[in-house]
Amino acid sequence: MAAPLASSPATAAAPAAARSYVGPMVLMTTLFFLFGAVTNFNDVLMPYLKDVCQLTDFQSTAVQSAFFGAYFLMSLPAGRVLEKLGFQRGIVLGLLVMAAGAVLFVPAANSRTFGLFLLALSFLGAGITLLQVAANPYVSVLGPARTAASRVSIVGVANGLGGTISPLIGGLILFGGSTVLKAQLAQLPLEQRLAQEATLVKPLYVGLAVFLTILAALFFLVRLPEIESLPADEEAAAAETGRRSALSFRHLKLGVVAIFVYVGVEVGIGSFIIRYGEAQNIAQLSSFTQELVRILSQATNWAAALFGNAPDAIDTTAGFTKAVGAVLVASYWFGVMVGRIIGIPLLSRFDARKLLAGVCAAGVALVVLSIFSQGETALWLVVLCGLCNAIIWPVVFPLAITGLGRFTKQGSSYLIMAIVGGAIIPPLMGLISTHGGGLRIAFILPALCYAYLLFYALNGYRVAK
Repeated sequence: MAAPLASSPATAAAPAAARSYVGPMVLMTTLFFLFGAVTNFNDVLMPYLKDVCQLTDFQSTAVQSAFFGAYFLMSLPAGRVLEKLGFQRGIVLGLLVMAAGAVLFVPAANSRTFGLFLLALSFLGAGITLLQVAANPYVSVLGPARTAASRVSIVGVANGLGGTISPLIGGLILFGGSTVLKAQLAQLPLEQRLAQEATLVKPLYVGLAVFLTILAALFFLVRLPEIESLPADEEAAAAETGRRSALSFRHLKLGVVAIFVYVGVEVGIGSFIIRYGEAQNIAQLSSFTQELVRILSQATNWAAALFGNAPDAIDTTAGFTKAVGAVLVASYWFGVMVGRIIGIPLLSRFDARKLLAGVCAAGVALVVLSIFSQGETALWLVVLCGLCNAIIWPVVFPLAITGLGRFTKQGSSYLIMAIVGGAIIPPLMGLISTHGGGLRIAFILPALCYAYLLFYALNGYRVAK
């Protein structure tokens, strides 16, 4: 979701091609790793805050609404900020806004106030929006045009790697912990226990604030190549159509809805994997899942130990727990990353629209089968949806802006704003779960989202003559 698209194959200035872009690319790759890590950590933060703040499924989805709502509210202002500050100073500002959001987690955890947590998440989302608006086009033109696709692929994989690792490490910290600590917490009255558990999140976000501040200082001090202008759009295609807006194009309007439901279904499934697993009442994990949990928890245990009390190995004999669920959340996002890597050669060899139709049909099938399945099978079926999600954005976005000509930038802005689907679909799932029959019924909504995306791949993409 956060991975960039290659812009038009235009270039930076020819003299700039000879200079080295290794340093700037390392910094930009770090940014995209950060995008994935912060965004996907919300998938374990949501069930954590549900317990700590004693929330319903519907109330807990405000985590995603506060974060992704910033994309809708800040996309256009971010563009104006960058026009005034430029790319480099805009990135510095975005990092500092994120750092302020991370610091806000300290008073939020101390007071166990859900509203403060949401305010902190809004700051994080606003900062990431500013960074995304700056970083996506910057990567595309940071160097020779012939290597643009490679640069986009590199930062896309970094984004997926960050999104895979953060819920795994975060799950170990928030839901793991040592046996001694768990025993001590279990003896406390409910309010005291919740207050102690709320503090577990503080080292993570204090560490994030320090990292963001250091990164902002680096971007401030390092001399990045100035990009004076981005590639110009082709205006001829729509110049004679008599259209007055990008929204005059049917395929663009349907594409905005497609991006909305894609981001919504991707975020919605990731947000509810842990809760969905709990709803399955899995008393005994399969040997495959136990081995996967053991390997991944041991591989990242050292990182979790840096932020507090070193967690013990996850107990897989107790069936499904939140710590096990965090591993499956990481597996879901790992599937997205693997799908992106596999998708690079596939999209260059086969019809992208047909591949889109195939993965969307698979998404419908996986979710429907999960709804009618039980236990661990039902859970793994939705985890596998991560593979289906990998190529949806890079196929839908270009299809939606095809033939817009002079309205391309306007259409792209509408598509970026449609990321707000991540703020709306998860709460709808939570509302259905809380008041409409549980999570199994709520997962009908992701199935409908995939069905709409299938429609777009078969018909909605067509450019009206």
